[in-house]
Amino acid sequence: MKTTIRTQSPPEDAREAARLYCLRRMKILETAAEEGFDSITRAAARHFNVPIALISLVDEKRQWFKSRVGLDVCETARQDSFCAHAIGRKDVFVVEDALKDERFANNPLVTGDPFIRFYAGALITIDGHDLGTLCVIDRQPRRFGPHEQQELSRMAHLVKRQIKFHSRMTGRFRIQEKGMAS
Repeated sequence: MKTTIRTQSPPEDAREAARLYCLRRMKILETAAEEGFDSITRAAARHFNVPIALISLVDEKRQWFKSRVGLDVCETARQDSFCAHAIGRKDVFVVEDALKDERFANNPLVTGDPFIRFYAGALITIDGHDLGTLCVIDRQPRRFGPHEQQELSRMAHLVKRQIKFHSRMTGRFRIQEKGMAS
């Protein structure tokens, strides 16, 4: 008689706790602007010809922008976040017209400034955890085909590498500081 072992996914709370732990471990939240991130965000805005591009990291209550083009605020509430909807998805999350999407039609970021109509977000995944997105936003509805989605995913991979580099360097600086204090 064969026995089948069923593996279950960890409960949602456990997955979210692990995701948030990974985000904190990267030591990226609340850090200053860095050219390595800003250059990717500028390139995404230019490449996709959009007024807004963001590196968005999602914690418990907000999405915080490590880098931003075309937006003055540094964070928004998670409940209003398009990026939070991308977490846990396999593909690039695309909303071609937010006014026609019932999830977002009444969202304050759609009905008010910055008047989002189009959103595409590629996941930034580290150690199996979706920490946020590299996203491009337009004030006009638009299509975003497979080739564009692939390009955005490639750029998000660069963000992932930059976050890992930042995390390693932050750890090295702390070790050096401890050594100097001894």
